Amino acid sequence: MDGKLDLLEIMRQRRSVRSYTSEEVGEEQMKKIIQAGLLSASGRGIRPWELIVVKDKDTLRKMAQCRDHGAAMLEGADAAIVVIADATKTDVWTEDCSIVMSNMHLMASSLGVGSCWIQGRLRVSAGEDSTEEYLRKLLGFPENCRLEAILSLGMPESVQNPREVTGELWGKVHREVYGKE
Repeated sequence: MDGKLDLLEIMRQRRSVRSYTSEEVGEEQMKKIIQAGLLSASGRGIRPWELIVVKDKDTLRKMAQCRDHGAAMLEGADAAIVVIADATKTDVWTEDCSIVMSNMHLMASSLGVGSCWIQGRLRVSAGEDSTEEYLRKLLGFPENCRLEAILSLGMPESVQNPREVTGELWGKVHREVYGKE
């Protein structure tokens, strides 16, 4: 394939990366990751999402407290992209935002950038607030916008082996009716 990775190979190599080096994610890499999110499919083309790109180290440290566990990697990240949506625009905003997150996650991997999907919706902060309210106070997004997730970004400390589609995974495929392989 002319030395390029195909999409399935990118998916095999994609991993959630929680440990980053001090190397910065390049501006061109960030732009491509953001573009991948902006080009995402959306129900009825409504595109209810908004992206908040955070690079400030103090803000990233504070964001690491947005969940009672599972967000600590933000403290060592070079950047984060917070995905929110105007929930008044469509009832499928969570699905639309999930596509944005997935596209950015895959693009980061294809560029050699480590990323981790940090679920925000329906989670609680280390304090008394929900993750959404904690981040709303910190980042200033309006009440009509709801939090889906955060994508942490940084150059990976290590690279893991690609995943394989095993027999166990193939066992999750049903043909015509449930239970028939």
